[in-house]
Amino acid sequence: MNAATGCVSRAVRPGVVLGLVCGAQFMVVLDLVVVNIALPSIQADLGLSSSDLEWIVIAYGLTFGGFLLLGGRAADLVGRRTMLVAGLSVFTAASFGAGASHALVPLLACRAVQGLGAATTAPAALSILTSTFAEGAARNRALGVFGGVAGAAASGGLVVGGLLSGGPGWPWIFFVNVPIGTALVVLVFAYVPNSAPAPGSADVLGAATVTAGLLAIVFAVSKSVDYGWTSPTTLGFLLSGLVMLALFMVAERRASVPLIQLSVFRSPTLTSANIITVLVMGSFFGFAFQVTLFLQQVLGYSPTRAGAALVVGAASSVVVASVIAPRVVGRVGVGLTLVIGQGFAVASLLFLARAPVHAGYWCDLFPGFLGLGIGIGLSGVAVQIAAFIGVKDSMSGIAGGVVQTAQEIGSALGLAVIATAAIARSNDVLRVGGTGTAARASAQTAGFHRAALVAAGFSVAAAIAAGLILRRAERAATSADPSEPKPVRAREAV
Repeated sequence: MNAATGCVSRAVRPGVVLGLVCGAQFMVVLDLVVVNIALPSIQADLGLSSSDLEWIVIAYGLTFGGFLLLGGRAADLVGRRTMLVAGLSVFTAASFGAGASHALVPLLACRAVQGLGAATTAPAALSILTSTFAEGAARNRALGVFGGVAGAAASGGLVVGGLLSGGPGWPWIFFVNVPIGTALVVLVFAYVPNSAPAPGSADVLGAATVTAGLLAIVFAVSKSVDYGWTSPTTLGFLLSGLVMLALFMVAERRASVPLIQLSVFRSPTLTSANIITVLVMGSFFGFAFQVTLFLQQVLGYSPTRAGAALVVGAASSVVVASVIAPRVVGRVGVGLTLVIGQGFAVASLLFLARAPVHAGYWCDLFPGFLGLGIGIGLSGVAVQIAAFIGVKDSMSGIAGGVVQTAQEIGSALGLAVIATAAIARSNDVLRVGGTGTAARASAQTAGFHRAALVAAGFSVAAAIAAGLILRRAERAATSADPSEPKPVRAREAV
């Protein structure tokens, strides 16, 4: 066994291993994006309501986020290659099931299982990468490639989703994972050595209670449009969700190896970074859901054209995150960088909130999409760096996992809140204006405007938290080690 990496000795080809874990990461991230473009096609084919439609995204995001830390722990207990193969296999099988689904319930079930597979795949892939490449320049280059692949998947997913939905049909956004996942499983077995299992146990109860609690709360939020906030159904699910989250806290305190060591939240920067992450990702993904519906159902874009229209946002975020954001963080710190990034987001969302029913792309949409990409590029890098300021090396793994969990959970919660607000506004307009084609377009546009305003509210809250809370925590963490000025610490974190 290699004592440095914990892997069973065998010939290792680092370049091949990097390619395989990047392939797994690409497939998992792609599925976060590719579904959005296909949503109008799925809705038309299966006859779904708007409130049902959002669950196709939420089911994946919540199980992904809820079981992510458990997946990372399982990789240590069972073996990294074993869990990567298991995660890829589950994800691939669920992808086939999702493509073959002809009704909402089986589709949602398969999406939830996809999220479970992704929650196992993502941490195992990252763990294999860090154990294969020695700390320093080699690992940093590998992590750079790994992050670049995620960005490429986010950009490419829009185009791929449009081409598949507009061509062979929406089931192929899922079927395309089957040959890719199968090939990855075979190649991982052939080229990736397994790690020796570590002693200990997995906190299954913690993962189950936190996921069930979040699902109940999100369900209550999304169904408040149909039942009202004071109905027994809505209040019952809200209460049950809070009870499950309370049980999660109890389980974490009593578990010998908890899913989340609650002491990690004693770091003010990590705690504030997680709060901001939920707000930032909630704003971005919640609004992205509404954009795809607006482009296709109101403006009449084809899936391919809609995907192409959104590429500017994805591409600008990748460029800003990889080139500009690290320099900005190095000069002004993470707190101010987040304020700037969310300032771009707020301005862009307010600009898009005035888009007319017959919006033109270049004058009414393009500037907003570009600004949102810049905002998420700056904010994404800053919040990742913030999570590690003042965190001990021994806690860095759990800190990274908590931030990634906050990203997935924030996306699902934000989508539920923003979609609920948009549907409520559209319903109000329809009750007054009737049900004709023009009235429906006006109602959907009004819902789109409300979604943009609510998303802007999320971003304003994130900017305030960054400016008032995170910057104070950042200064405190820096003053604790006066030998390292803040800009240097920020660059080192990058």
